[in-house]
Amino acid sequence: MMDTIKSFKGYGKVDPVEEQAFRRKTRRRIIVLLVSLLLLVALIVGVVVATVAHKKKNSKGNANDAPTSPSQSLRAICSVTVHPDSCYTSISSLEASNSTTDPEKLFQLSLQVVHASLQKLSTLPQHWISDARDLPLKKALGVCQAVIDDAVDATDESLSSLNVSEGDRLLTVDRVNDLKTWLSASLTDLETCLDSLQEVNATVLAEQVRASSRNSTEFASNSLAIVSKLLTILSGFNIPIHRKLLAAGTDSDGGFPRWVRAADRRLLQTPNENTKPDLVVAQDGSGDYRTISEAVAKIPKKSKTRFVIYVKAGVYKEKVSLDKSTWNVMMYGDGKAKTVVTSDDNFVDGTPTFDTATFAVAGKGFIAKSMAFRNTAGAAKHQAVAFRSGSDQSVLYLCSFDAFQDTLYTHSNRQFYRECDISGTIDFIFGNAAVVLQNCNILPRQPLPNQFVTITAQGKKDPNQNTGITIQNCVMSPLDKLTAPTYLGRPWKPYSTTVIMQTNIGAFLAPKGWIEWVFNVEPPSTIFYGEYQNTGPGSSVAQRVKWDGLNPSLTATQASKYTVKSFIAGQSWIPASAVTFT
Repeated sequence: MMDTIKSFKGYGKVDPVEEQAFRRKTRRRIIVLLVSLLLLVALIVGVVVATVAHKKKNSKGNANDAPTSPSQSLRAICSVTVHPDSCYTSISSLEASNSTTDPEKLFQLSLQVVHASLQKLSTLPQHWISDARDLPLKKALGVCQAVIDDAVDATDESLSSLNVSEGDRLLTVDRVNDLKTWLSASLTDLETCLDSLQEVNATVLAEQVRASSRNSTEFASNSLAIVSKLLTILSGFNIPIHRKLLAAGTDSDGGFPRWVRAADRRLLQTPNENTKPDLVVAQDGSGDYRTISEAVAKIPKKSKTRFVIYVKAGVYKEKVSLDKSTWNVMMYGDGKAKTVVTSDDNFVDGTPTFDTATFAVAGKGFIAKSMAFRNTAGAAKHQAVAFRSGSDQSVLYLCSFDAFQDTLYTHSNRQFYRECDISGTIDFIFGNAAVVLQNCNILPRQPLPNQFVTITAQGKKDPNQNTGITIQNCVMSPLDKLTAPTYLGRPWKPYSTTVIMQTNIGAFLAPKGWIEWVFNVEPPSTIFYGEYQNTGPGSSVAQRVKWDGLNPSLTATQASKYTVKSFIAGQSWIPASAVTFT
């Protein structure tokens, strides 16, 4: 700037020599500046081009980015799990993991890890029982033994389903849905054991059992996460997603799951008087047996064909249990007001909640029609289950379930209830199945003094479990003169999932709609509670609780994920023509 100032003499007068020198200096400065700008622009363009190219390369899934060694593949697989360290360590210990990068084969190895761990765990309950000193604890440990055995069976079933012909895909959509269900059930079984111990306040032993089952729980969670995120994993490995994987099982009959075979549809369609049963139960001696339990003892084990039992009108005072090996049973009566199964086992008198069920079924493919299931223990006896189901692909039609606390225990697997009546007080529809109740009457009843009523208590523990409760096209109205505060539900576990849709809700419902599991302690944001297109005076969401995990006004897209077709679809187990669906 000093040269510039000196170049000017007075006001507008310039020396010719100095002016020429000034111009030369200015020209050089402009050239230097232009060259610098060009270099800077070139640098910026180069950086941008390189960044875009890198992004394109990543978005296309360049083969160079895919895992190239078995170890890299396994780490990539395990990265989607909740417990990546135990995932990698457990699977890498298998010799076969050192020779494959195929994510489907690695998933199969993860199942082998789960199965081996559960088999080892299943040897422990008998030792725990023999060491127990008091009867309630022994009974709770008996539940542990039963549910851990069920978990082993579920993984057996999972591994067997992967015995496919050479060259076939291990994992189609139908098979993925099955595997997610069975692994979810295994996790539920392990959690049920701990719940039973906590019921009897066996805190120290519960922690010991939790430690003993930690590996099994983590391994099952890992395997579930892998199969749940399969499409993402295959994409990341640059494996073309198999046409059958995308297409199989996505359709349904008339927009509903295709669970029930043609023969079963005919059974549900046919009037009871025209159905030919394999066995008849009648109290008056006019059938094959006088009790339901006698008939159940004659059911063929693991039958692949439908076995039909007709239970004539009467009140059957007995506890009935269909274990894991009783497959494809249909039981029907003369109507939900005429054929009644009843007992009164309850928690207060020393029976674990799991074992209080009047009627319990675990074998897959169970169908019940035109029957009633009751627990008459009463409100003062607390937990007293009328019906418990862990039956996968089960249908309950034109049935009633009557008790007080914990009436209907939808324990695990896939279940469908249509045109049924369910009455109760606290948590009277509960469990961790993938369950849809449709066109049912939900009947809250007056509890003990100072108690409130909760219709649901859903028990999802792992984020990848495909479980939850959907109540659709139902009517919620009191069974009796109901004055106690009544709520749609409360979150039993951290990922509790419940959706109420297109249901008529009476004026009995408390305006806040839902209540905490622990009073005044807001549930975690990981729960998913939703309402959609409900009607009636109790359907207003203006005063609903303000939980992060509650959406009182679901969109159609959100709600559609919890319909029969989306939530429990994929297998041909609900008849479109036999039971009318929505």
